[in-house]
Amino acid sequence: MCGIFAYLNYRVPRTRKEIFDTLVKGLQRLEYRGYDSAGVGVDGPRKNDNGDNVNICLIKKRGKVKALDEELYKNDSIDLDIELDTHFGIAHTRWATHGEPNAVNCHPHRSDKNNEFVVIHNGIITNYKELRKYLKSKGYKFESETDTEVIPKLIKYVYDNSENDYVSFSTLVERVIQQLEGAFALVFKSIHFPGEAVATRRGSPLLIGVRSKYELSMEQIPIQYNSTGHFIEGIQQRNFRNRVDSTVALHSVSDRKAVEFFFASDASAIIEHTNKVIYLRDDDIAAVAQGKLSLHRMSRCAGEDPNRAIQTLQMELQQIMKGNFKAFMQKEIFEQPESVFNTMRGRICFETNTVVLGGLKDHLKEIRRCRRLILIGCGTSFHAGVATRQILEELTELPVMVELASDFLDRITPVFRDDVCFFISQSGETADTLMTLRYCQGRGALTVGITNTVGSSISRETDCGVHINAGPEIGVASTKAYTSQFVALTMFGLMMSEDRISLQKRRLEIINGLRMLPGLIKEVLTLDDQIKTIASELYQQRSLLVMGRGYNYATCMEGALKIKEITYMHSEGILAGELKHGPLALIDKHMPVIMIIMKDACYTKCHNALQQVTARQGRPIILCCQDDPEITKNAYKTIELPQTVDCLQGVLSVIPLQLMSFHLAVLRGYDVDCPRNLAKSVTVE
Repeated sequence: MCGIFAYLNYRVPRTRKEIFDTLVKGLQRLEYRGYDSAGVGVDGPRKNDNGDNVNICLIKKRGKVKALDEELYKNDSIDLDIELDTHFGIAHTRWATHGEPNAVNCHPHRSDKNNEFVVIHNGIITNYKELRKYLKSKGYKFESETDTEVIPKLIKYVYDNSENDYVSFSTLVERVIQQLEGAFALVFKSIHFPGEAVATRRGSPLLIGVRSKYELSMEQIPIQYNSTGHFIEGIQQRNFRNRVDSTVALHSVSDRKAVEFFFASDASAIIEHTNKVIYLRDDDIAAVAQGKLSLHRMSRCAGEDPNRAIQTLQMELQQIMKGNFKAFMQKEIFEQPESVFNTMRGRICFETNTVVLGGLKDHLKEIRRCRRLILIGCGTSFHAGVATRQILEELTELPVMVELASDFLDRITPVFRDDVCFFISQSGETADTLMTLRYCQGRGALTVGITNTVGSSISRETDCGVHINAGPEIGVASTKAYTSQFVALTMFGLMMSEDRISLQKRRLEIINGLRMLPGLIKEVLTLDDQIKTIASELYQQRSLLVMGRGYNYATCMEGALKIKEITYMHSEGILAGELKHGPLALIDKHMPVIMIIMKDACYTKCHNALQQVTARQGRPIILCCQDDPEITKNAYKTIELPQTVDCLQGVLSVIPLQLMSFHLAVLRGYDVDCPRNLAKSVTVE
């Protein structure tokens, strides 16, 4: 996940220092996500006979935006006091996905040493290896380890091989995105098109703010369509429509009057400048030339709105500066609608019901021939394996083992060449998991990484893998990484079962459930106040039991772990089927019990466990489905959740337990983000 910010001033004189300040401030509004490097691209000092800038200056720095800000004023070759009537500057904050954080891997990325084209990117290009190989064969040299660098190289290739002497900037961009797979928000700048900007998106957010002292001429911007296509010789045509440049005059926001445009991946970076914004949709192309903004698409789909409304933001700057969250953990809990969506974006096509995990597709035949799957992790990552074991067994029709990495090594577990071993780790550096990886490699097994950190040891050393793309997770107690691991493993099962006719109905049910999942998570998060009230009755207790079974057993273990981590209460996740084999001795009217009872195959069995608890004067707090009177009448308290497909219910049922642990910790006066004795990444045994 990365932050994009760009600023174009047309006939609005600004000194270069004012431009730098605007770009840096835009990045600072995005820095709450925890980026690891930052960079800007602005016009350099050289001009041609027409007075246009003929070079682009890139300034990039590892670390926080503050480090970039300091670097900007060390560059003696740039006159900060010069006033620019029209200028386009781009800026970017990076969370490393391909390549370690350093100045070379930092954005903006360039087409060549002359910086003819530069680009900033939020997202992930899943076919970058193919493109990189092709462009290298054409003589293009690469500097970085990133997926993004193929984009400026590709646009230069298109420009160099254009059939006409003049091709518009937007046409070049359109031809480039025809070749890209994955998810992206892109903003382009070029010395060949001074004062012009082109932006586009697919799967990643991008909006444009407009500010002018003149009244805008329209409330909506009509879309220009053209369905004719172009192919780039030598690169396989992608599975979507193409478009060439239209010579038809495009509709615009400004009629060559003074105007400013702000491009950003988040409204928080724009609101201090303007509240008038246009939200781009997938495959929209936005181009600014001569102060005129135009929008167009490759072709029009049936029922599609042919306009983009200029909307008014309702948020206040003070809200952004103050922040709405008390801790990183709380923020990350509430980011889960977005993080789960980011895990799926560019990978699930809900129109064709297909799932493609780019990091695994080259090894899919080998995985399908394996004898068993082994899921290995520690703590929360282990629980993600437990949560998805049942659905993976169903979809792959293979035996699935879930192992704690430390125990796996202690037992010297037999591993064979026809095993496939998954190594699940948020950081990608977990010591026990990493040693288990090397153990399995030594025995010839195929190794697969499931991590949130590109460039980590596990992502480098495994044969293939999936980056969960949950975004940086700062709080020690993992929340959004767990739900994204859950979703990533479920998507793997869907990809494995694509050719099994008997499973198509089940696959469709799960894919539809994934499509609805971000919205259902938002619905669960509205229960926060209710959960806080319940926490206020529990925070002085010393123990808390969490029980369930089936798909929700992993939820019990993960919820209990969250409570242990940050509240320091004793908490235990109990399999409800084991209640009579010991844990029932703990139940009385003083022992708090949380039970998860959902309408699934284990509903009747969980109801029997509930009867055993209430018969011993237990006062259970029950997580249940909405409109379940049979459960409600036997509960001390209920937290009613929306129902989804059984194998995804654990994503929804874990969120109230995350919120519960957060509120318990706050009420007990503890530092939620930095619990004692624990670190975010466990790099020793």
